Parts: sequence; C-alpha cells; structure tokens
Amino acid sequence: MPSAPLAARLRAPGGGPLFFPVTAFGPDGAVDLDTYRAHVRAGVEAGAAAVFACCGTGEFHALTAEEFERCVRAAVAETAGRVPVVAGVGQGTALAADLACRAHIAGADGLLAMPPYLVVAGQEGLLRHYRDIAAASPLPVIVYQRDNAVFTPGTVVELARTEGIIGLKDGLGDLDLMQRIISAVRTDAPGDFLYFNGLPTAESTQLAYRGIGVTLYSSAVFCFAPEIALAFHRALTDGDDATAHRLLDGFFRPLVDLRAQGAGYAVSLVKAGVRLRGLDVGEVRPPLHEPTEDHVKRLARLVERGHALLEPTAGDER
Repeated sequence: MPSAPLAARLRAPGGGPLFFPVTAFGPDGAVDLDTYRAHVRAGVEAGAAAVFACCGTGEFHALTAEEFERCVRAAVAETAGRVPVVAGVGQGTALAADLACRAHIAGADGLLAMPPYLVVAGQEGLLRHYRDIAAASPLPVIVYQRDNAVFTPGTVVELARTEGIIGLKDGLGDLDLMQRIISAVRTDAPGDFLYFNGLPTAESTQLAYRGIGVTLYSSAVFCFAPEIALAFHRALTDGDDATAHRLLDGFFRPLVDLRAQGAGYAVSLVKAGVRLRGLDVGEVRPPLHEPTEDHVKRLARLVERGHALLEPTAGDER
C-alpha cells in the first residue's frame, strides 16, 4: 500500500510533536515564502516529527489554490525529506480533489482532509466526499472530524476500508464517540489505522486521549514555544505524568483560558506567539482578527512562565 510509509513515519518511535506551521504574510498581505520557509526550517530543526502545511493553523481557508501549492512546495523543499509533509485540503469535493492533485505535484507525502464547505451532509454524502478526495491522487489521506463532518463508528469503518484513507483526526472532543469508533474499526476493519487528537491546544486533552489509545496529536504551541511542546511530548512518551501535570497546570490550562478570550485565537494567538519569538510572519487574514495588545502581553508572560516550568526546581516554585 502506498500509504504505509507515511503511517510508519508518523508512528516512528522517538519522533517529536506534529508541527502545524502558520502561513507567513508580508506587509502587503501576500504570502511571504522566505519567512514561511524559515518558520518550517526552525520547526524541523527543533525536532518536529512531521510538517502539516496549509492546515487550520496555516489559514488554509484564506489561501488561493496557487498560494496553497506554492506553500506546500516550499515546505517540501525546506524539509528535504527529513520529515513528511502533509497538506491540508478541503472546501467542496471538486476543489478538494484539485488541491489534492496540486499537493501531489508539489511533492507532499499526504493529505489532511478538512470538513466540506458550509453544507451539513449525511453519512452517505460524507463518505462519498472523502472517497472522492482519496481517489483524486495517490497521496494517503487523514480525515479531519469536526464541525459539520462528524462520523458514526460505522462510517469510520467504511473510511478505514477505503484505499488511500489511513487515519482520523478528531477535533470534536467526544471521547465516548472516539472510543466506539476505535473499537468498531479494530473489530471490523483491523489494520494500521491512525488516530490523532486535533483539538485546539491538544496538549490540554492529550492525557485523556492517551487513555483510549490515541497517542498522536497536533501541537500549535510548537510553532511559538517548541521547548515547552517538546518537554510535554517527552513527558507523555516517558510516562512522566508529574512533568505533564506541571506544564498543564502552569502553562497549557492558562493558555486555553487566554485562547477563549477571542474568536479565532486558536490561529491568531499562535501567529502572535511566532512574532513574539522574533519571526515576523505577519498578521492573520480576514475574517480572522489580531489579538488585543493586552492579550499578546499576557501570552508573552505565559510563555516566560512556561519556560520557567522547565527548570528542575519549577515544581517547588509554584
């Protein structure tokens, strides 16, 4: 199966967090490929296990097809095969299929298929949609469950049986449903099917997801505080719950509280964090908006606190 290499690479022992880079825009609002490549390069050098280009954090919704293809091509060039590149596709079925072809031409290793645009479809229509995306290119597909794309366990079984579909990323957060999905696939479509925690600031829920066997997760924090993201990922891998709890209590929970202060902050606050780190990736495109000055200051203080928590005596300083 052509999908086996990507699945194996994503599950490789010793890998770091999954990196979802922001898309850099210049002062004129155009895509800044040089800065984007610098951002991708920094993430790979920091220890990312994979680059998920032009996905939610990368403002997929705001990119033209041509910009999408250029960004994917840039990510592929910058990673140079060191880690896999997975490209986000979505919108309607025809456009998602076109983007899948563009991602393949640009050299991507796989696709993250986001929910279809606007419509609330039934299970039969959703299954056709994702099967059409999988058939559009030879790239393996991870289906993103969230918003208007929520699946029954039976539908996920059919997705798992579909050639080219290798996994499910969950952005819904219904652990009961996820447990039933995992059980159904294990029973009726056994194989190497991948599961990802795709909730915003996924670290805040990853201990719970780990409990049902989901070990892969998105890390937006890795964009702007890779040291903190890596320390948490290492704690999960090593079973070091004390460190995981210290970072959850002192950094990730306050970050989630701050993220909740503004609509779209799951993207715009991350982009502000990258700028705080010294890389000018520009502002978010409409309809998203920038965080307030006070919220950016709070983010800076929170990142400083998170780094302090990495010190050996951090647990005694709380």
